[in-house]
Amino acid sequence: MSGFATPYTSVPPVVKSLLIVNGIMFVLQMYMGNTMIAELALWPLDLSPGPDIASTRPQFGISQLVTYAFLHGGVMHLLLNMYALWMFGSRIENLWGSKVFTVYYFVCVIGAGLMQLLVSSQGENIYPTVGASGGVFGLLLAFGMFFPRERLILIFPPIPMEARWFVVVFGAIELWFGITGTAEGIAHFAHLGGMLFGFVLILYWKKHPPRF
Repeated sequence: MSGFATPYTSVPPVVKSLLIVNGIMFVLQMYMGNTMIAELALWPLDLSPGPDIASTRPQFGISQLVTYAFLHGGVMHLLLNMYALWMFGSRIENLWGSKVFTVYYFVCVIGAGLMQLLVSSQGENIYPTVGASGGVFGLLLAFGMFFPRERLILIFPPIPMEARWFVVVFGAIELWFGITGTAEGIAHFAHLGGMLFGFVLILYWKKHPPRF
């Protein structure tokens, strides 16, 4: 990795920019509603045979693998993601530097989107995916790997645990929910995709340190 960013700041520049852009996009989303969802949310691939029977619904576009991460399903969805982005992202950006952090975050976002495409395109229900959670889960994984003994507290139940175990528990919960279909309406496999792509990238960088 590129080493510590200097000077250390509680809200480093990329994290700050992501917080601001997400906030602006949410305000625009409140005014434009379905228009932004139709264009910028992540829609499943159209795998229907024969004529394009899905032409009346929004279609997948490659740019959606990034833009979906700047939309949210409600105020609480936004606040939870932005809090986690700040909490984990600030430490990671200060550790790696802004350029490496930016690449890592968007690899996790895109990886989460690809995983969600793989899962959502297998089903019959057509629904959009929104939220920065894929990138946030990638940051959580990085935090657990580089600050393994930092103590975090689960929201429910409020049990303190080291970050490395926090990551394992959250990963296991997401896998269980995804496989069993529990807590529908949440993109569990997208969360796992963000963690998976983040893990692979970290392993790659350990052997081939980034030079940007």
